[in-house]
Amino acid sequence: MNGVVRAREALAEALGALGATLRHHRDLGTAELALEGAYLLSPEEALSAQERALQGCRKCKLCEGRTTIVFGSGHPRAEFVVIGEGPGADEDAQGLPFVGRAGQLLTKMLEAPGVSFSRDEVFITNAVKCRPPGNRNPEAEELAACAPVLAAQLGALQPKVILALGSVATQSLLGTKEPIGRLRGRVHPYGSAVLIPTFHPAFLLRNPGQEYKRMAWDDLKLARREYDQRRTR
Repeated sequence: MNGVVRAREALAEALGALGATLRHHRDLGTAELALEGAYLLSPEEALSAQERALQGCRKCKLCEGRTTIVFGSGHPRAEFVVIGEGPGADEDAQGLPFVGRAGQLLTKMLEAPGVSFSRDEVFITNAVKCRPPGNRNPEAEELAACAPVLAAQLGALQPKVILALGSVATQSLLGTKEPIGRLRGRVHPYGSAVLIPTFHPAFLLRNPGQEYKRMAWDDLKLARREYDQRRTR
């Protein structure tokens, strides 16, 4: 009997995940989706399958200079997702997002009192998964090539709050050219989630003045408040 109960619970969880995924794509304006078994996978299984499928990707020229595809890391059921623009040299070497100086600052920002996120309870990724040469900004076609990968990640995660780091990630996600200085400080609808832009940690390292630090702090507190209001787990 216990086996039957567990099977029913697993089916109920799978159907719930399927419904959440379909609502997520509907809210983003998707009219049609191919019927595939992947929609019945748990978030853990879906993310693992996506990462495996991404190996060897050659959809844009970033593949020519990368060492590692940096898929993302964190909790597979995180309702708070952090998105940067692309991996740097340290990330390319280790295969993990935000592990260099900017990543160390991001960790401190997330762990700060009043925000209080550990990296283990959020999911961190980038708009592109391969390092642009010389750490330049990703180009439009590179962002477009990786957009379906990011959309699939968000479809599996079903976040409530997305923290977008810097102008490249924010503009790409929102489909705008408005500067980060005007986009930050506000809550932007994003499907069934909300998106909150802030400065990239690398920018804060280059501009250590109190003004930018204060604005980033305000953005993080806003993101935390939105998360506390929307979280379901």
